[in-house]
Amino acid sequence: MKTVTNAETNRKSEMSKARVWTARIMSGIVILFMLFDGIGKMVGPEPVVKATLELGFTERHMAVMGVLGLLSTVLYMIPRTSVWGALLLTGYLGGAMAAQLRVDAPLFSNLFFPLYVAIILWGALWLRDERLRKLLSLKG
Repeated sequence: MKTVTNAETNRKSEMSKARVWTARIMSGIVILFMLFDGIGKMVGPEPVVKATLELGFTERHMAVMGVLGLLSTVLYMIPRTSVWGALLLTGYLGGAMAAQLRVDAPLFSNLFFPLYVAIILWGALWLRDERLRKLLSLKG
């Protein structure tokens, strides 16, 4: 029978706290960005309208994009539905990448930005959800 020492328990607890706080910060970054994006599309300030038009969308598309982004973000924020939110946000961000590709946007600053957000989004979920870590494990 294996005996667990207090030092091992404390180390695991510290790692767990670090993992939780790292996941919270990463999720917070994604949530704040997506709220800013969705609300910006709903309110429609001039720079957002201009950028949307440059990507080939019309002004009437902005409300739909804003609602979809906000709905997906809310689902991601709720622990019970966070995986569904992450899946929907991944699709949303994939569409953003496709729109940037269509207009030949710069690769690392514009085209890959949604990819960076998706990596942070899934990384945070992986850190905070043991079931997801087991599901995505590379071990046999």
